[in-house]
Amino acid sequence: MSQGRRYIGKRVKRKEDPRFITGRGLYVDDIKLPGMVYAAFLRASYAHARIKSIDTSKAEKMPGVVGVYTGEYFKDKVAPLTTAWALANADLKPVFWPVVAHDKVRFTGDIVAVVVAEDPYTAYDALEAIDVEYEPLPVVVDVEEAIKPGAPQLHDEAPGNIAFKWRFSGGESFDKVAEKADVVIKQRMVNQRLIPSAMETRGAVASFNRGLEELTLWVTSQNPHVHRLVLSGVLGLPEHKIRVIAPDVGGGFGSKIPVYPGEVIVSRLAMDLGVPVKWVETRRENFVGTIHGRDHVEYVEAAATRDGRLLGVRVKTLANMGAYLSTAAPGVPTILFGLMLQGPYKIESVDVEVLGVLTNTTPVDAYRGAGRPEATYILERVMDLVARKLGLDPAEVRRRNLIEEAPYTTVTGLVYDSGRYKEVFEKALQIAEYEKWREEQMKARQEGRLIGIGISSYIEMCGLAPSRIARATGFGLGLYESVTIRVHPTGKVSVYTGSHPHGQGEETSFAQIVAEELGVPVEDVEIIHGDTDETPFGLGTYGSRTTPVGGGAVALAARRIREKARKIAAALLEAREEDVVFSEGKFHVKGHPEKSVSFQEVALEAYLADKLPEGLEPGLEATTFYDPENFVFPYGTHVCIVEVDRDTWKPKILRYVAVDDAGVIINPMLAEGQVHGGVVQGIAQALFEYAVYDESGNLLTAGFNDYMIPTAKDLPNIESYFVETPSPHNPLGAKGIGETGTIASTPAVVNAVLDALAHLGVEHIDMPLTPHNIWKALKDKGVVK
Repeated sequence: MSQGRRYIGKRVKRKEDPRFITGRGLYVDDIKLPGMVYAAFLRASYAHARIKSIDTSKAEKMPGVVGVYTGEYFKDKVAPLTTAWALANADLKPVFWPVVAHDKVRFTGDIVAVVVAEDPYTAYDALEAIDVEYEPLPVVVDVEEAIKPGAPQLHDEAPGNIAFKWRFSGGESFDKVAEKADVVIKQRMVNQRLIPSAMETRGAVASFNRGLEELTLWVTSQNPHVHRLVLSGVLGLPEHKIRVIAPDVGGGFGSKIPVYPGEVIVSRLAMDLGVPVKWVETRRENFVGTIHGRDHVEYVEAAATRDGRLLGVRVKTLANMGAYLSTAAPGVPTILFGLMLQGPYKIESVDVEVLGVLTNTTPVDAYRGAGRPEATYILERVMDLVARKLGLDPAEVRRRNLIEEAPYTTVTGLVYDSGRYKEVFEKALQIAEYEKWREEQMKARQEGRLIGIGISSYIEMCGLAPSRIARATGFGLGLYESVTIRVHPTGKVSVYTGSHPHGQGEETSFAQIVAEELGVPVEDVEIIHGDTDETPFGLGTYGSRTTPVGGGAVALAARRIREKARKIAAALLEAREEDVVFSEGKFHVKGHPEKSVSFQEVALEAYLADKLPEGLEPGLEATTFYDPENFVFPYGTHVCIVEVDRDTWKPKILRYVAVDDAGVIINPMLAEGQVHGGVVQGIAQALFEYAVYDESGNLLTAGFNDYMIPTAKDLPNIESYFVETPSPHNPLGAKGIGETGTIASTPAVVNAVLDALAHLGVEHIDMPLTPHNIWKALKDKGVVK
């Protein structure tokens, strides 16, 4: 895999780990500034209500309280938050998120008052002294109920609680392919609401220099430059007067993409009070006020021939948007979902309709995979349902439908870049010993044991980048990425990137790319990120874009530096530029390796400048803004084997095999870590996690006592393998790996559990497949009492 490469493809240890494991990481909560005060937020007591009055007098009189501020204070000082993805041709309604509610609350995470105090404990104590009088209004938390006539209305601007309606059809009409089908499958499916639950909650520290009229904001962000851009509009402060710093970030999974009311509030108060203001989210606030993910109800139809060939799919999706449209929310259940409903299969028709539905719940936005897991889940369940209906092996149904060539143009208009789809599929089955497990399954059934084998073949659109496509879909920005690389006179290298890591190992992988291109040691490369004053404008980290787009920018900038260095080396070697070659960190004359100069010697001369070729400027640095022409498309097949305990109905994963093609792998150790983490989150959705609201709109799963995330004892050994088919869509040949595990694993696990129960008459169970839900499905079939 790494043949001919010195650094790319090597298992280099993470450069960033020493500071983390020795407690030297710098997170938002570590920021302490002179004179700093602390903010705390009073959130709504009702999921839907009018605010009749707010009495803050008791709180204002408490010792240590600096001030108490309500929506009336903020409504003329800051603009409401709006979505950045104004979908084209979807009749998107102007549903705004108020920074502090001043007339009405629409979910229990709405902020109704802010206390600022000399310490956080006083601030939180003072919240208890605020008296808010509400007029409760009817509540709706279920998408199917929300669109019924007479349902409670959240926004006057969105009649019927419909924030948008998006339609897409590709290929032949579904009705036409259904006419020639031998079987049409219909199934209602639910992709339940999930809570991202990053290790670090959100937070912000704002400091305002009144003399210079400059705001500095430290914030938990996956995209600090976008944060600065949005804050400029919301606060009415010129962008060049705002500095956003995202220090070390303890996980995001998409939840730290949006701009939230919290960072706007502390920024405005720092401007008004003239002292630094800090707010760090409690875990309960994180559950209630930070975006959630998924939450679709889907009505699925699939047409197939009697030999298992899938002709088309039609999907109507009710996508729960929550109370407001968050930053990227409208694009997740539409563009990122609908365009992927062909998957890795030869399908003649894809028809999808998505209603963005507003409810009295926490807003929903991108969560690891963002639309792609939902699409893959539908297709992989369909594959098993078709196999079941026709009495075919689920592996054989997939084999008959898999794409065989690349590049491949889908009926949804995407161009898959490269791949060996069937080879990867067969490799996964072989490694997992699929046929052997089928034999074991039959023996187990005779013994009364329940063993199931689940398969998931996926492909995902990632490396989110092409600006022309992003803008055409209504996204508010282009999606390029940027980097500045500066080589110092010593040959050491500084890389200033618009990407921002929150666990991916970017400081290591980007250093490996630079080391490969310039022949310098990895330890000589420093990666600088997260500071809008230090780095060029970039769009951040999400959508598995860090390596293909951010890393692509790094590779291109490094190559520009290498070409300039070649000119300098030619002058030093007194040779023609075309006769100078670069190998293993040295420039030498072709055919005369003994006649050479090191990269470090060239770097020094770039600054001494006395022997530079005529017309060449001193220095050795380059800035690149990289905007790829297309997405990249990692794909793979995952196989899961489970056994369901007949006494407890609890599924246990016996084996999990993942075979993925993510193009050129920069660091296999990092890639394996991404796959492992993604698979764990997919298993979590399949078997454990589910956000639950009561009929009054209260989140019942508002902490880890109730919201069940898996622990190490719940998880299997994850066997991860890679096949490398370089992508032609970026200079590295990389495809992205951060979301593949999440996308593939959920249906693999669900299919395995349902396969274990198939002979008992159970065809489908909505996630999560908890022991209770399995027992209930069997009870409904009369299998158990």
